[in-house]
Amino acid sequence: MTALAPAPHGTGGHPRRSRGTPPPAVRSLLRGLPTVPAVVLLAVFLAGPIAYCVYYAFTDMQLTGASGTHFVGVDNFTRAFEDTDFRNAMWLTLVFVVGSAVIGQNTLGLALAVLMQKATKPVRALVSGVVIAAWVLPEVVAGYLMYAFFYDQGSLNSLLDALHLPDQNWLYTMPILAVCLANVWRGTAFSLMVFTAAINDVPQELVEAAEMDGANAWQRLWRVVLPVIRPSILTNLMLITLQTLSVFGLIYTMTRGGPGNKSETLPIFMYQQAFQNSLIGYGTAIALVLLVVGALFSVVYIRLLKLEDD
Repeated sequence: MTALAPAPHGTGGHPRRSRGTPPPAVRSLLRGLPTVPAVVLLAVFLAGPIAYCVYYAFTDMQLTGASGTHFVGVDNFTRAFEDTDFRNAMWLTLVFVVGSAVIGQNTLGLALAVLMQKATKPVRALVSGVVIAAWVLPEVVAGYLMYAFFYDQGSLNSLLDALHLPDQNWLYTMPILAVCLANVWRGTAFSLMVFTAAINDVPQELVEAAEMDGANAWQRLWRVVLPVIRPSILTNLMLITLQTLSVFGLIYTMTRGGPGNKSETLPIFMYQQAFQNSLIGYGTAIALVLLVVGALFSVVYIRLLKLEDD
């Protein structure tokens, strides 16, 4: 029998690395080199401001009237959760997010996407144009248009008068409802586009098979289409929830959080404390709470998406 030749000395039985080839650690470093500019930009414009916010949230920094800035620990957070105005802002933020995003934009966007599947091409073009036109408007412009629609002598009351129906000052009696409807009007286009793309990707074989089995349009939607596009629904919910949490210009233009604090969500309350009352430390603490709330929503939606994948 011919004996196997021993491995070359010092190779340990592994193939020799060719000359001029960098070691694996160097190759990994070289592959990550193109991401360095992006990492630097994130560190400067995202991680840096967040770190400053975290620091200021634990201080008594003020814009005026203070001789210096001092570390106060969790006093700002304790003050916030003991403040009835802060708790009111938390509650109104929840109402605004659930009413205008989770229920309003998500449901209306899905309904429009389903209905437009059977609509004629001119109708689809008209509806899409009207809905997307509201979405592309700057937030302040959209807020002004909604103010002109809802205020005491605005378009809505003029329409109600023409129909001989009772009118009212919507921005005074129902401000949170008015800003919720305004946000639905402005933001539905995003949900519409997400759901239209998702429904177009549903295999037609499944829909046709359900139709042959005798399922009506509602049963096909509930039992075939919705289960297939459920990941898109969760993704859309996560994105519009985070966007709605940060809405400021729309509400500030329409009501400035009033009357009183009846439409004062967390972004409005944070702005008032930090820049109108000059309490930068307290306002930054509220901003940090808002950041945590957004993170919690994200964790819940990501967890649900992982359950869908499993």
